[in-house]
Amino acid sequence: MRGVDYYKLLGVQRDATPAEIRSAYVAQVKIVHPDVGGSPESFARLQEAYQTLRDAARRAAYDRAATPGRAAARTAPGGAARPARTVSVRVPATPRPRDGRPREFGEDPGFVPPLPRLNPDALAWWHAVDPDQPVRYLPRTESSWVPLSTVLGTWLVLLAGVLTLDLPAPLLVPWLALMVVGAGVAFVLARRHHAARHAQRRFAAEFAGLRVFGRPGTEAGPVGERLTATLLATYLIRLPGVRIFHGLALPGSVFADVDHAVLCGRRLVLVESKMWLPGRYTADGAGSVWRNGHPFRGGHLRLPSAVTAYRELLPGVEVRGVALVHPSRAGEVVTGDSADAPAPPMDPERFVREVGSWLAGDPATVDRPTFRAVLNQVVSA
Repeated sequence: MRGVDYYKLLGVQRDATPAEIRSAYVAQVKIVHPDVGGSPESFARLQEAYQTLRDAARRAAYDRAATPGRAAARTAPGGAARPARTVSVRVPATPRPRDGRPREFGEDPGFVPPLPRLNPDALAWWHAVDPDQPVRYLPRTESSWVPLSTVLGTWLVLLAGVLTLDLPAPLLVPWLALMVVGAGVAFVLARRHHAARHAQRRFAAEFAGLRVFGRPGTEAGPVGERLTATLLATYLIRLPGVRIFHGLALPGSVFADVDHAVLCGRRLVLVESKMWLPGRYTADGAGSVWRNGHPFRGGHLRLPSAVTAYRELLPGVEVRGVALVHPSRAGEVVTGDSADAPAPPMDPERFVREVGSWLAGDPATVDRPTFRAVLNQVVSA
């Protein structure tokens, strides 16, 4: 596109590496994509710039055409060479605060925020949980023994009646028929009980020691996903019944629409990892994100629709969503009260404190049908 400096559009130097160009592109997409309020024209220009600079041959051709002094010299009348016209452009000075240092704007592609080191004594749920507590699997096989034992007890009473009572013929025939029916019912219930016990043993053998499923983002971009994965494995794994999932699809999809999910008993939290600028974040009941009291254009979340979809997929399971926010450059991220939001923003410390307390309500239970339903949605092998 004529008149557009692709390097300035992406915010990189002319000697930027391919990795720096990609990081800048990913950061810009979060701002100019039409889904977060950008215009289609701006997004198209950004894509054209990225596709040009990411390809070595196209980038070299662009540099040759765009570098001053490389164009063919203009020829004056009479065949004399005429030097190219030099145009002076005044570049506004970078705003400086009163201390004289340049201000820092935008994200820092090379910045990796440190994970918080939380004091377990500050977590109300931490010491209330025994990490060595035996896991209870649902549905419990013991429940299938109750009807079986009842039927067997009734059948034994009928048998004792036949052996000890002198029953008249009109009563003996229906009595024996009742015993035959009871034996059949006992046989069916015994098979079901055996199948339930076998399924539980097979489940325990298949998933013994496995508590994390799927993989967080492995490309250069999704640093936030890997940070969240470490946070979950460091703190929430203390709950014996917790199972952690990375890269889940929505029902009917084949893409990783949900970054993470944490299941404990019949409670499921869906997590979307975000790397946003330092500041104070909140969300309203409509799902809109606010930063420092102003609408945040880069605050588009996929989670509200994902929470709705998983509630329909898992009736009877408590499902909630959380946008876990890491800073994209040096500075602090804090989150305010967003009780009515379908996916409230949370900083890492608040996430561990509040979500850990919520899951600790039933810390050592694994609901097998719910677990398998969530596991079936994992698409990141």
